[in-house]
Amino acid sequence: MDMASNQPDNLALTAEQLREYSAAFNADRANLVAANAAVSNGILQAATSYRGVRELPRTFSVELKQGSITSQEHSGRCWMFASLNTLRYELMHKWNLDDFEFSESYLFFYDKLEKSNFYLENVLKTLDKTTDSRIFEAVNEGPADDGGWWQMFVALVKKYGLVPKEAYPESSNSRDSSAFEQYLNTKLREFAAELRDAHQAGKSVEELRSLKTGQMSVVYRICAIAMGEPPTSFDLLLRVKDEGKDDAKDDAKDDAKASESGTKSGIDSRRQIVEHGITPQEFYAKYVGEDLDDFVSLTNSPLASTPYYRRYQLAFVGNVAEAAPMDFINVPLDVFRKAAVDQLTAGHPIWFACDCAQFSLRKAGIFDRGTVRVDELFGTEFASDKAHGLEYNDSRSNHAMTLTGVNLDKAGEPDRWKVENSWGKDNGKDGYYVASGAWFDRYVQELIIRKEYLDERTLAAVDSEPVTLQPWQPISKVCR
Repeated sequence: MDMASNQPDNLALTAEQLREYSAAFNADRANLVAANAAVSNGILQAATSYRGVRELPRTFSVELKQGSITSQEHSGRCWMFASLNTLRYELMHKWNLDDFEFSESYLFFYDKLEKSNFYLENVLKTLDKTTDSRIFEAVNEGPADDGGWWQMFVALVKKYGLVPKEAYPESSNSRDSSAFEQYLNTKLREFAAELRDAHQAGKSVEELRSLKTGQMSVVYRICAIAMGEPPTSFDLLLRVKDEGKDDAKDDAKDDAKASESGTKSGIDSRRQIVEHGITPQEFYAKYVGEDLDDFVSLTNSPLASTPYYRRYQLAFVGNVAEAAPMDFINVPLDVFRKAAVDQLTAGHPIWFACDCAQFSLRKAGIFDRGTVRVDELFGTEFASDKAHGLEYNDSRSNHAMTLTGVNLDKAGEPDRWKVENSWGKDNGKDGYYVASGAWFDRYVQELIIRKEYLDERTLAAVDSEPVTLQPWQPISKVCR
């Protein structure tokens, strides 16, 4: 059969059509004005509505006092930064500290190590799958990529604890992880080929596992060379705020008085908390102490394939091989939103995952469809809903941040949210963003909520029998 003869008549884009499109474009003055603005300033700048900016103030009826803004720099560690920012708030207020930052690179080291082991274990589980099978392609997509989720953070903390930033500071390869990630992934794929070739050659399971053990020693060497070995113990010194003092204002008054009397010593007189030789696990248990099993992952996925009030698990996704599979409870939007309001109102920040690229102004720190008016710029409506965005892989979550505030309108409903990002203080307003209520509803897909703020029906689903989802099924992408 001649396939060409069965093709429709309107298959090709013709010169006549292009002339018609051009004539229609040039006949509309709005198109010419929009083109001038977009070509000269870029799409987002040209589409920014000053009315939208003015209608989204950065004041919040509920606002949590957080530490200094952090920066993941040129790495895909947002999920780790957002997790640590959530926990450092609890530590700071528990111990009355002015500021604190955990070492993100400490967990980054172990995450690379554990992801490598997890990948090789998945290779061993899929030895009889072809390399072009859908499941092996999912396993092989990014063996030790930077990205992750809250539950991967939990698995690392449970196993390795945490340390302050000064105990294991940033390195060149944690600040900019691209080369580290690239060559570790290349080596891991070489190891996968070795394991699969050995299997085809008839090697036993014991021989394959012995081979994997040797491969992991190379992985450890790569990680240690790239970042330096992490500490197994460290010395701790924390300075506690003076009770009843208004931080910097009161310190300035004290310095002025001391200067007038000639008695200023320059010594920091705040009470100290000192530990010598404390381990990362001991530090977490004593100074953080949050029970990470009390946190539940909620999603809002309005897909027919993921009914509400069900528990779901993701196959072949994780980092620590012996940890429980990643799971989440899917709930309706009103339940999802209320859980966030209740937790913030009670004084606890929230880890969340979203599609940060949609209707977003990175430099200005705005997430809002009413401000990023690409519909007005291009003269076309962007009408897809949340289910459509998930199903067609247009707006799955790709970035994690921390909610630290919310504004409630006269009816007690959230109309905007305060967002702590990990892109440094030069983005947003001193590192903070504002998201409209409508943007939150459309583009936020996951929240980490304490069990005490879950309604009875959601809480009942936490211990229900899980439904297994394959890694390509649309809920969210890995957060970077």
